[in-house]
Amino acid sequence: MKTVRLNKFISECGFASRRKSEEFILEGRVTVNGEIVNSLSVKVDPFNDDITIDGERLIKKRKVYYLLNKPKGYITSTKDEKSRKTVVDLIKTKDKIFPVGRLDYDTTGVLFLTNDGDFTNFLTHPRNKIPREYLAVLDYPLGEDDKLKLTKGIVLDGKKGKFVKVNYASNNKSRVVVTAEEGRNRFVKRMFKALGYNVQSLDRKSYAGIVANNLPIGAYRKMSFSEINQIVKKFS
Repeated sequence: MKTVRLNKFISECGFASRRKSEEFILEGRVTVNGEIVNSLSVKVDPFNDDITIDGERLIKKRKVYYLLNKPKGYITSTKDEKSRKTVVDLIKTKDKIFPVGRLDYDTTGVLFLTNDGDFTNFLTHPRNKIPREYLAVLDYPLGEDDKLKLTKGIVLDGKKGKFVKVNYASNNKSRVVVTAEEGRNRFVKRMFKALGYNVQSLDRKSYAGIVANNLPIGAYRKMSFSEINQIVKKFS
């Protein structure tokens, strides 16, 4: 009998990422063979154990991957307590999928959606330093001194954050292209805010080297397994 950690099994079923699966376990929402489990160390037999979340039985599913050019006005989540539209609503699929990481309600650009928890964890874990490139339009031109500060590092919530690259997008220094290797909540906007700039619009141009150049805003496409394997190979 081959057993796996419970959070890994949940993510492989496409229900949620491993981190989110851990939250479900700790909240007492997961049962194994009828018993509530709230320990992260529990292992299960995927073929013989009966595992549920909120009463819904989990079955391991095929892995699917989508690339979305996210429009404004959508929550990067599977559901919203305020009944706002979510990015999942844009994808026509019968598979239960979830977004990889987060883009703000008014942020546009490259977003992955999948039911592969391992791939999600690979892309979002800080140790892998997966690059994300953004085009930020600021309320006034970015000064040279502040440009340097953004690459040297700024402390947010007691932890230093920095951009790997900062370049002007044009002669208009209010348009700035930045590359980050972490995905803390509202990271790009907060970095600029720390120096007194407000981000008027933000577009993620690429994630892990993948761009959405041929996708109109709000459109999506299915990604191939070879694309996914190339991403993992490139950043492993």
